[in-house]
Amino acid sequence: MLIQSKLPKVGTTIFSVMSALANQHDAINLSQGFPNFDCPDDLKQLVNKYMQEGKNQYVPMPGLPALRDKLAQKIQSLYGYSLNPDTEITITAGATQALFTAIMTFVRPKEEVIVIEPAYDSYVPGIELAGGIPVPYILKAPEYKIDWEEMKGMITPQTRMIIINTPHNPIGKTLKKEDILALQELTKDTDIIVLSDEVYEHLIFDEAEHQSVLRFPELMKRSLAVYSFGKTFHNTGWKIGYVAGPDYLMSEFRKVHQFNVFCVNSFIQFALADYLEQPESYLSLPQFYQQKRDFFQQMMQGSSLKGYASEGTYFQLFDYSVISQESDVDFAKRMTTEFGVAAIPVSVFYSNRRDDKVIRLCFAKTEDVLEEAGKVLRNI
Repeated sequence: MLIQSKLPKVGTTIFSVMSALANQHDAINLSQGFPNFDCPDDLKQLVNKYMQEGKNQYVPMPGLPALRDKLAQKIQSLYGYSLNPDTEITITAGATQALFTAIMTFVRPKEEVIVIEPAYDSYVPGIELAGGIPVPYILKAPEYKIDWEEMKGMITPQTRMIIINTPHNPIGKTLKKEDILALQELTKDTDIIVLSDEVYEHLIFDEAEHQSVLRFPELMKRSLAVYSFGKTFHNTGWKIGYVAGPDYLMSEFRKVHQFNVFCVNSFIQFALADYLEQPESYLSLPQFYQQKRDFFQQMMQGSSLKGYASEGTYFQLFDYSVISQESDVDFAKRMTTEFGVAAIPVSVFYSNRRDDKVIRLCFAKTEDVLEEAGKVLRNI
């Protein structure tokens, strides 16, 4: 049978490749972005409680009302933005589904989407499946800084969407208030939609404030913000997230959402609605992950790998140029097979591979794992 692929350039993701290589060589896996520790016991107990109580049938398509109410309260408390939980918050099957649904909802064939690269690898395939045209804005090592005047020159009458990600995977940088204000000015009086990937909203360090688009009412008129319970509560396998935005965008989002997911697992939504009554569960995360970042940096003292500052997420970039001039893909594979630590090559996050000699390591691990990894990496 002849099948013409809709994504002819897409193969197995680098995350699957590097994790499989790590398993094959019994390497310490600092490649794929997930914790090696479990989610909170009291949250698991709540999930079990509601499953045993029979909360196992469909909930409303936009999500459990009680959970959306709690999220509206959380957003008001953190960002000062008042959302209507009935019409402006939707529970999704993870953040990736929310991102994909938003792209499919608003991007039409031949419309352009500005993607800030390096970029999370689901953005471009989603744009291509919608028939859109990804337009990469390239961030360059070591600064990885956006020149908003330069981006302004990329906007055309065909520009439908700009995708931002803060804190940023894979580079660990955050957008500052002046960046969001520049974006607000850039999109003012246009029909451009801002899709803001904020899944690491609580993983931000050095007492900095997360600059969510939800803090900026003018920008929110054209924005959808995407979040992940999995990143927040150390349970990436649960695949549950949510999206927030104005009702006239959300009503369109839900039209697509209802036909590719309809609703998300019920008992976890009941559990999360209860668990969000404990704000400390997420307000303590900056300190929790900063301690891991700082510990890992301490373990890397004396390594020939040059670390870039991690302002957020649970990732840190390292320049390996004094060790090797081979491509980052080859170096990452050799790190795994010869030295026993798996990393992600940063070039795979660009549409057109760059040669910056940079790898990404994940520090969402227990201290024994980070200590062992540091011992190995110091000797490369």
